[in-house]
Amino acid sequence: MANSDAFLIYPRQEFPARPVAERLQDYHEIYQHVEPGTLMQQGERCLDCGIPYCHVACPLGNYIPGWNSLVAEGDWQRACAQVHADNNFPEFTGHLCPALCEGSCTLGLNFAPVSIRMLELEAVERGFAEGWIKPQPPRFLTGKRVAVVGSGPAGLAAAQQLRRMGHEVTVFERDDRLGGLLRYGIPDFKLEKQTLDRRLAQLEAEGVVFCTGVNVGVDVEGAQLCHDFDAILLAGGAQQPRDLMVEGRELKGVHFAMEFLSQQNRRCAGDEIDPASELTARGKHVLVIGGGDTGADCVGTSLRQGALSVTSFELLPQPPAQRSANNPWPEWPRVQRASSSHEEGGERRYCVLTQRLLGNAQGHVEAVEAVEVRWVSDAQGGQRMEIVPDSQFTLPCDLVLLAMGFTGPVRGGLLEQLGVALNERGALATNAQKMTSRPGVFAAGDMSRGQSLVVWAIAEGRAAAEGVNQFLAG
Repeated sequence: MANSDAFLIYPRQEFPARPVAERLQDYHEIYQHVEPGTLMQQGERCLDCGIPYCHVACPLGNYIPGWNSLVAEGDWQRACAQVHADNNFPEFTGHLCPALCEGSCTLGLNFAPVSIRMLELEAVERGFAEGWIKPQPPRFLTGKRVAVVGSGPAGLAAAQQLRRMGHEVTVFERDDRLGGLLRYGIPDFKLEKQTLDRRLAQLEAEGVVFCTGVNVGVDVEGAQLCHDFDAILLAGGAQQPRDLMVEGRELKGVHFAMEFLSQQNRRCAGDEIDPASELTARGKHVLVIGGGDTGADCVGTSLRQGALSVTSFELLPQPPAQRSANNPWPEWPRVQRASSSHEEGGERRYCVLTQRLLGNAQGHVEAVEAVEVRWVSDAQGGQRMEIVPDSQFTLPCDLVLLAMGFTGPVRGGLLEQLGVALNERGALATNAQKMTSRPGVFAAGDMSRGQSLVVWAIAEGRAAAEGVNQFLAG
């Protein structure tokens, strides 16, 4: 680095966000671009470690000190090339990844870590603005045909890699638009859909064929897919939501988070919503059960829709403000965080167990009965949940959103037709090459890994593409 003392001179710069009162009026991107001079200073803060733990922590193996240095030098074109060296879609990770790399940044031992995610995103945005990011069609064709089922980040990363290897690639998507959860799960205020569309245009220009509105296993049988293609990659995600098995679950006004989020994304896309099935938080007291990213997305969307109040229940304890003794660097810091949605409003309640949902005479939810819990260590070194005596309470709510994660891929249908085996976690069992129990059928992303991060989905897609290519090469 040009200035080895830069981390002492320049404080860490966070993404500048639009004011809360302004952004709650729309669904546009929350964060704003940063001036090039500031970005160069942030790049200079990197220590260029002998052992870059940021690189080790990244599931993609991104060579992060490389682009930090290039940004510091103002060499944006090479920085853009570096962020693409191991990542097909650095703008997706730049918007959505929790930045595992920053949690392992050596500077984070005693100072604020380098703003790695911000530098990554700004480098790729500069690349699009300058026209450096272009389609890369294959230089030769193998004549082999590959079907990719699912157009989320894992499926798209695999499709692009396989096409650049020279294979004919067809991506099947059940929904009417491409992108999987990037399209219908992530709110527009976190990822505007033109960001997704411009990358899809690149893949299409490279020769990837997209088929939307095709439910493989229903519209196309698994046997037909095996007949028509030399290899199949399953990347349909972990779409089976975890349910809340309590009294009152059947009441009106209780919905899975994805029903709520996908409908708002369709509104933003200009779709007409059937009034009979419309979900809205406007004028309602909203309860979000689940404290993860999906729950936070429900909070931000509910506030934008005009909810009277938004409360989040989390079963686990509130994380500490600083690393605990059993969570040393360079592990991911398990500390209290506030997403952009939590900064906008709502109440977060920890160590709360939902016991019953109460309804009115019309069969609509109107309140929740819950109890506080505490977590104590057991003799085996694990944690055991205990109910706190006399801690029962009732909270009014007329919209309940279940955001407790996902249990794995949807059973039956295509998986049954292909006869692929599941592992002990309910995901598709795969070997080191990402092949399932059926030869020629591979799996990637949440479908094989279980519910995870966008960065892992891209990494899995790239790894599966390598496995498919080896299989096709014999």
